[in-house]
Amino acid sequence: MTTYDTRLDLVDTTVARHAGQFGSWEMISRAPHPSLRPHVTRYCGYAEDTLAPLRRVEAATTDIPLIVSFGPEIDIDGSTHTSFVAGLHDGCTNTAHEGHQRGIQIDLSPQAAGMVLGVPMHELAHRVVALDDVLGPGLAERLHDAPSWDARFELLDTLLARRIEAAQAPPPSLEWAWRRLAASRGRLAVGELAREIGCSPRYLTLQFRDHLGMPPKPLARILRFRHALDRLERDDGARFAEIAESCGYYDQAHLNRDFRAFAGAPPTDFLARRLPDGGGVSAEQFASVQDVSAAAA
Repeated sequence: MTTYDTRLDLVDTTVARHAGQFGSWEMISRAPHPSLRPHVTRYCGYAEDTLAPLRRVEAATTDIPLIVSFGPEIDIDGSTHTSFVAGLHDGCTNTAHEGHQRGIQIDLSPQAAGMVLGVPMHELAHRVVALDDVLGPGLAERLHDAPSWDARFELLDTLLARRIEAAQAPPPSLEWAWRRLAASRGRLAVGELAREIGCSPRYLTLQFRDHLGMPPKPLARILRFRHALDRLERDDGARFAEIAESCGYYDQAHLNRDFRAFAGAPPTDFLARRLPDGGGVSAEQFASVQDVSAAAA
């Protein structure tokens, strides 16, 4: 089998397809309605059929993923789930499925997640929770039965807009502090951030914990790591030390430690395990075509 990649811009919808030694997948991504874009990072529908069970590693991120499943259960660090929300984690997560997956992923900004879900975000930190427990039942069925991907995305626009409009927003100082920390890509010290908004570091830490789910210091580390990961994904590997320094690391060894903490592997290993055509990152070294075919037999 051969690999191909087709990307079509349909209004603001992007379709990415893959077929190759691992099987096939299709990902349909669309930005939310403009009024939601400060709160919702993206929608991504997916349909995946692999030739053997597939294990992935999900690196730490500051987004809050909501997974609405149309298909079989997925294993997350040894526990099985269907539709779920994952709170902030300060480490990587391992996922696995038996060869077939269908559903939609909604990525929320951390300051919006509490508004959408209606719970203090520290209650979700380092946890994976059934989506029905926070949003109530029926969403997966409504989305599954919608006639098209665009109809599904529009349904999500309506649902999320209503929940955000009805919710109490975090304090403006907290929203400002989060935007400031994110804009610095994690390089702004907590004490300096607290001085800028006129509060104590302890008070700022409590506000971050309650409204975002995690104190500012580990969030800053994740932001710095994600910036380095983005830079390295666009590099040929020749400038690791330069990228480490420009992203605020003392040296490449410091960068390697954060990659092991947040991605489960040093940079070269993690990047080498990227699946083709946006398929994520394998949790293990790639098998050969023959190995994959044998496992599927």
